[in-house]
Amino acid sequence: MVDSRYDSDSTSRASGSGRLGGGRSKLAAIGRARLDSEGKEISKDGHGHVDDDDQDQLDLVEEADRTPSIKRDGGRIRRRGGGGKGRNRIGDSPVPHRSSHPTIQGCRSVYCYERLNHIEEGSYGVVFRARDKETGEIVALKKLKMDKEKNGFPITSLREIRTLMEARHPNVVQVKEIVVGDTLTQIFIVMEFVEHDLKTLLSNMRTPFLQSEIKTLMRQLLSAIDLLHSNWIIHRDLKTSNLLMNNRGMMKLADFGLARMFGDPVGDMTQLVVTLWYRAPELLLGVKEYGTAIDMWSVGCIFAELILKEPLLTGKNESDQILRIFKLLGQPDEASWPGYSSLPSVSSLSIPSSIALPSSDLTTKSRLRSRFRYSTENTLDLLSGLLCYDPSRRLTAADALRHDYFKESPLPAHPDTFGSFPSVAAGEKGGFEKVAYSPPAPQPRLGDQKLAYQLEFDLS
Repeated sequence: MVDSRYDSDSTSRASGSGRLGGGRSKLAAIGRARLDSEGKEISKDGHGHVDDDDQDQLDLVEEADRTPSIKRDGGRIRRRGGGGKGRNRIGDSPVPHRSSHPTIQGCRSVYCYERLNHIEEGSYGVVFRARDKETGEIVALKKLKMDKEKNGFPITSLREIRTLMEARHPNVVQVKEIVVGDTLTQIFIVMEFVEHDLKTLLSNMRTPFLQSEIKTLMRQLLSAIDLLHSNWIIHRDLKTSNLLMNNRGMMKLADFGLARMFGDPVGDMTQLVVTLWYRAPELLLGVKEYGTAIDMWSVGCIFAELILKEPLLTGKNESDQILRIFKLLGQPDEASWPGYSSLPSVSSLSIPSSIALPSSDLTTKSRLRSRFRYSTENTLDLLSGLLCYDPSRRLTAADALRHDYFKESPLPAHPDTFGSFPSVAAGEKGGFEKVAYSPPAPQPRLGDQKLAYQLEFDLS
């Protein structure tokens, strides 16, 4: 049976007002000469098939009447902005029908959520716990700080949204959607709700995590970092307060306000990144180019904090921080860190004689032994690999995941075996309050923000 869409009356077919058939075989079956835009009969071969050029014209005749991007030119119909032979094609691919694309819609209203309680306020936003009125799902609602923004949408928020949308991983906090309020400055990121942050847990727990639990947390952290670095993303603000943890033993990496994409070569990036206590020595000494190794130094500081139950290096300022690093690991030299003597800030350092011993005279592992008395050799080996002075020799996330530390007894614990704690963020009584001090994340200067916008466009 002939499809009713093509079985219109003979008058409409003769006038060309009916819809055209679905291919050359259909046209041959109809066996009726069609006219092109010049009134000439369309040519057919000996088998009654329409040649390619005329078939293109048949398709465009009916489309020209309803599509403004198609115009007549010298009697022949042409598609604006394109040329070449082929039916409805862009490049080498067929143009999909409009119905194959999802409808573009605006953001939902923040009033789709019921605000439950305030969680915390950071440098770039205020976080609330909220409930989706339709589904009942509990989420974290982050209101971006837009009131004092003079350069359009904050670059930190753009980076956070873009990175979280691209970095899908079980140990990276999930962004669900963006919602808006009544004014242009009311923009919210909707994320999955996680009960705790690691710093608050460490500060309030009566006993530290078990060695098997530390291995689980480190493996989750390194797995998330490996995904970021594999996708050319540097976090640039790894610290325990940016690591969230639920009551099912799952760690979630959060706060991507300073994260950014990078290329090869890396190029210039702002030096004002990473919270002071977790900042790599090359940043403290003024390098202009850096890479993923700065994240791995921060991972080493987090690893030490999980073991000690307190931050490893708590400098009061940049000078004090670099001196604390030297006191712990020894002063670097050309043997332990090639190019160290030519770093921008080295000449201005005033180093006490008590820590003037070059680190090559005493291994990093043996220096760490005095601070981590009860740790195994594999633990110290992993820690010294992460806290290596030379960025080029510092362990990568992939290398760290393969370390023997994770293979020795006790093996990493299953996340389900972790204990649970009451959560203040969830409005539960008896939860741990955030009382421990931690330096704030560095604030980008205006010049750095303008440079960041330009670099973002260059990488797009």
